Amino acid sequence: MGWMKDETGLDKCAANYTPLSPLSHIRRAADVFANRAAVVYGTHRVTYAQYYARCTRLASALAEMGVQSGDVVSTILPNIPAQAEAHFGVPACGAVLNTINTRLDVDTVAYIFEHGGASVVLVDTQFLELAEAAIAQMDGDGPTLIEVPDASAGFPASGRHPPYEDLLLKGDERFDWHLPQDEWESISLNYTSGTTGRPKGVVCHHRGAYLMTMGTVVSWRMVLHPVFMQIVPLFHCNGWNHTWMMPLIGGTLVCARDITAKTIFDALADEGVTHFGGAPIVLNMLVNAEETDRRPFDQSVEVFTAGAPPAPATLGKIEALGFNITHVYGLTETYGHVTECIWREEDWAGLDKPERAAKKSRQGVAFPMMEHITVMDDTMQSVPRDGTTQGEIMIRGNSVMKGYLKNPQATKEAFEGGYFHSGDIAVQHDDGYIQIADRAKDIIISGGENISSVEVEGTLMGHDAVMLAAVVAKPDDKWGEVPCAFVELKPGAVVDEATLIAFSRETLAGFKAPKMVVFQELPKTSTGKIQKFELRKIAETL
Repeated sequence: MGWMKDETGLDKCAANYTPLSPLSHIRRAADVFANRAAVVYGTHRVTYAQYYARCTRLASALAEMGVQSGDVVSTILPNIPAQAEAHFGVPACGAVLNTINTRLDVDTVAYIFEHGGASVVLVDTQFLELAEAAIAQMDGDGPTLIEVPDASAGFPASGRHPPYEDLLLKGDERFDWHLPQDEWESISLNYTSGTTGRPKGVVCHHRGAYLMTMGTVVSWRMVLHPVFMQIVPLFHCNGWNHTWMMPLIGGTLVCARDITAKTIFDALADEGVTHFGGAPIVLNMLVNAEETDRRPFDQSVEVFTAGAPPAPATLGKIEALGFNITHVYGLTETYGHVTECIWREEDWAGLDKPERAAKKSRQGVAFPMMEHITVMDDTMQSVPRDGTTQGEIMIRGNSVMKGYLKNPQATKEAFEGGYFHSGDIAVQHDDGYIQIADRAKDIIISGGENISSVEVEGTLMGHDAVMLAAVVAKPDDKWGEVPCAFVELKPGAVVDEATLIAFSRETLAGFKAPKMVVFQELPKTSTGKIQKFELRKIAETL
């Protein structure tokens, strides 16, 4: 094998080395899948040839506006075609894509504009006032706004800013795409939720995004031409990189502005959706959908779910409707999902429904594009695979961020010891499967005993009246803190506090059972995650 050594004179050249980038997928698709449906949104239906042309025009127009390599272009858009086009068109001119959460407040958006240094912002008319107010808070002129109207959804152009389609008309379809010279070049800038202090800017590179698309195809057992519905917001980990992945396999991307049970069932029935990803709240929405919102569909539907561990009761019910659920896990810092609960048919085929659901609620094992994911203690040693000993999930692999923008200290801390520190507390089973016990900040310590809020929530979700449950610590004079449950009931359901506490005690140790139950609608992020920090504030006053 000595002939492979560099000193022999064998080296990289244009014929044997191309920096990896997901941009290559759509360039190929424009040729190989030219006439296949690429993007669907109401009456908007474009082929791959048309999709590529629109992305090229966007890249050209941005370059004509003065956007240069390394500049940041932001978006404040729902999951509509322009947001998908930005994922290719923005990096195609060498810029870095910064997709901003549409539910953020003005002050946070202004901070992101300034911290990220956005030069141009593509903004949906619905969120135009948010963007304008954020720019008004900034020193200087701020970024240039390009308005993306959506008249079919009730948001026509305001006339205050250049419209998106006019921008595309100015673009040149012959524009030569700027592919990265180094696959370490930045492709996206995503800001964390920032529930404590300012959000951090997560910088991702072309290599990580490319490998994420490749690994996902393998893990999701995908074949050519899936019909994928983009439910995860594209401002959240770039939609888990699924939009970058679709051209790889000639898939059809089904966009949806607002995610409701009816929207999903309509897409399943009318568009033949075969795959989608979403938080457990999406599964819950489908399980508890009104009969008038349901539509029959013939295909089996593959679903990736992530966010919080889905309750075993929800998993059992959703699969009966024709959905096959795979639990995945990841963070903004890892481009989205990096572990998966691969179903082990050889070992688990004979399990009954509760046991099956319990297995599927695990976070699982590393995706194929990742190098090593394990659970470690404070000394950076892997914990015993006993399903009991807790540690922190540690991650190493190519689909890990470059680091936090302008925050070297936070980057250093995140990568201490050669692994990315997730902040998630978990155990590892004898088969290597990881199972989250809790976020470090969500562990409840009552009288010296650790209580997993996830375990208590899963138990409460098993009650027929419960739609959603979130458990946080409530200060207690005797025990330090005790579990307090916030419960959102199903429409028309009736149950009292004493009944739910008694129900939880049927399976939980007494000290783990909630000491108080508060009935209310739970505060959620735009990606469906329950905002526990808001519930902690309430619990402190009870």
